[in-house]
Amino acid sequence: MAVKRTGAKGEEKKQPTKKKVVFQLLAPEAQSVRVAGSFNNWDTQSYELKKDKKGLWKTTISLEPGTYEYLFLVDGKWEKDPACKEFVSNPFGGQNCFITVT
Repeated sequence: MAVKRTGAKGEEKKQPTKKKVVFQLLAPEAQSVRVAGSFNNWDTQSYELKKDKKGLWKTTISLEPGTYEYLFLVDGKWEKDPACKEFVSNPFGGQNCFITVT
């Protein structure tokens, strides 16, 4: 667990421990897959997934405990994660995937 020291009296403040979260998508025909969400202000350039020989795209992101919304950007088109079991409505009339990191 990360510990940050603050104050003149040597007070300690614990920071949340980040958890590694694996994002993966089977898309053998895709040329590019990225993931974006509330964890990176929906920045489509932050996290590009790597493709294996079987067409499985994957990346691992360290996230602090909390709840997050996300979607995959596959060849420029937003797509839901087929492995996701929880969704929330987004302001564009669609749904975002919803995860909780504990």
